[in-house]
Amino acid sequence: MRSTSNRRCVWHRFVLASAIAVSALAWHAGVRAQATAAAPAAQSTSDRGVTLKVTPKPAPAGATEWEFVVVLDTHSEDLADDLAKSSVLLVDGREIRPSQWSGAAPGGHHREGVLKFAAPDQPAATLELRVQRANEATPRVFRWNGAVLR
Repeated sequence: MRSTSNRRCVWHRFVLASAIAVSALAWHAGVRAQATAAAPAAQSTSDRGVTLKVTPKPAPAGATEWEFVVVLDTHSEDLADDLAKSSVLLVDGREIRPSQWSGAAPGGHHREGVLKFAAPDQPAATLELRVQRANEATPRVFRWNGAVLR
């Protein structure tokens, strides 16, 4: 009788340990999913030796500005872009011009900064940032679902 009781005890410990392990894994996966959802994906393009990378920054509820981190890299030319003048944000098809560029001044081979835009009153379904570089026939285009800023 005692051996049956011991087997049940071992079995119950195994089931309990398995349940704890599965719960811990599920919790960890949930935390990772939340972290991934909170960090919008950066997008980049390369053309004519210049890489342009843009990452939207999540905005808190009720934010009056939306921010996009912009990085330009090259080994072939001076980066003289005036990003405040050459960029436009389309929010559900409506154009919004940047309110400010905070970052490196024109020149050099590496520039980084933040483009700021006035946030619209209504939630956005789609976002499209266009950057028209000098000597490039078409603008660089970056698209996101509007939820990336929430």
